Amino acid sequence: MPERAHDSSRREALRALLEADARPRLRRLVHSLSPREAALLLESLPPPRRALAWELVDEEDEGEILVELNDEVRAQIMAGMESAALVDAAEGLALDDLADLVAALPDDITERIIRSLDQEDRQLLRSVLTFPADSAGGLMVPETVSAHPEMTLEAVLASLRAHPELPEDLYCVYVVDRNQRYRGVLQVRDLLGGSPDATAGELMDAEPRAIHCDTPASDVILQFQNIDSSVAAVVDDDGRLIGQITADDVVDALRDQTDREILGSVGLDEDDDMFAPVAVSTGRRTLWLGLNLVTALLAAGVVAWFKPAVERVALLAVLLPVVASMGGIAGSQTLTLMVRGLSQGRVQNSNVRWLLYKELAVGLLNGMGWAVVVAVVAFGVFSNLGVALIAAAAIAINLLAAAASGVLVPLILRRIKIDPALAGGVVLTTITDVIGFAAFLGLASMLLL
Repeated sequence: MPERAHDSSRREALRALLEADARPRLRRLVHSLSPREAALLLESLPPPRRALAWELVDEEDEGEILVELNDEVRAQIMAGMESAALVDAAEGLALDDLADLVAALPDDITERIIRSLDQEDRQLLRSVLTFPADSAGGLMVPETVSAHPEMTLEAVLASLRAHPELPEDLYCVYVVDRNQRYRGVLQVRDLLGGSPDATAGELMDAEPRAIHCDTPASDVILQFQNIDSSVAAVVDDDGRLIGQITADDVVDALRDQTDREILGSVGLDEDDDMFAPVAVSTGRRTLWLGLNLVTALLAAGVVAWFKPAVERVALLAVLLPVVASMGGIAGSQTLTLMVRGLSQGRVQNSNVRWLLYKELAVGLLNGMGWAVVVAVVAFGVFSNLGVALIAAAAIAINLLAAAASGVLVPLILRRIKIDPALAGGVVLTTITDVIGFAAFLGLASMLLL
């Protein structure tokens, strides 16, 4: 059985045991889950069952599970924990995970946790907390292993042996100057296989570029796609090494970004609890529904403007959805390609004009082709050549407008600091509906009345 299917079946078994309140078997099964699996289980349970499952978690595992939970579920669970229990849960966590956890805690508990650390870890944690969570500084692990360029490999190895606690995932040694400014990377394979008398500066790889601490998480993901390494150095404004980002940090950031885009496209938040109270969930969705109502009323207003034409030629009302739907689908295709291209860094100022011309050409050809199809079908069904030709012309116009909108809308939204993955669909649908209705009914008013 594949591992993912096995994990899913275990969570299903846990849910069944929770329903039956079979605590002895429940405890054994909960202990067999990884922190991520336990977090998924908790997120998939209604609040009363969630509280029961949390009681079965070992105290030593609580911190790692809390880190894996989404913000709302984590806040709900931590609200029911004593201050001492929260401090104990934070003990032993990696500093980057600890930073994620304490960011959601009250200030007094955060200070207690920070005071419980030794001086070096305290300084490292405070340095991570100064950065936004969705930046390179917020994603980084502050612990690194470094060496100076003039150190021999023998000296570097001796330094590693004397190190009180090496990072769990030691992929490389960073080479820095006397002022801690990043110079390059000494791979572990070169460190172990090189001559003991060779220096770190001679064997280091100076090609990997460091990531600035203020770099947004989305750009960090893009940069990792272009480097042949599982880690990257993080530097401050002066080029000093302050931490590293590992591949698993990037995977977590990518997962969060994907969830945010999928749920944000319908006005939801990736940290929302799917089992939140009815009143809370209703309030969250009201704003998005209201926005969609405004855009729908705008499109309806265009139809009302041409009310005489619709009343005189009833066939227009039958074909209106066809015109709007074709524009919406065509625009969504272009919008999706643009949003994906922007997120991957493929769309740049240098190629936007070329993309616009290309999509306009595609829209023109599709518009002409499908206009002929619609004209033939409409004439065959309704035997009204005037309405058929007007519908064909409106579809051609709307597909051309949809192509332009699909390119320009995400660019404009990004320029004004709005995520095109969140708002692009609503804006595009409004544009294609309004233009489609206006073109169809406007042509009908001019030519048929």
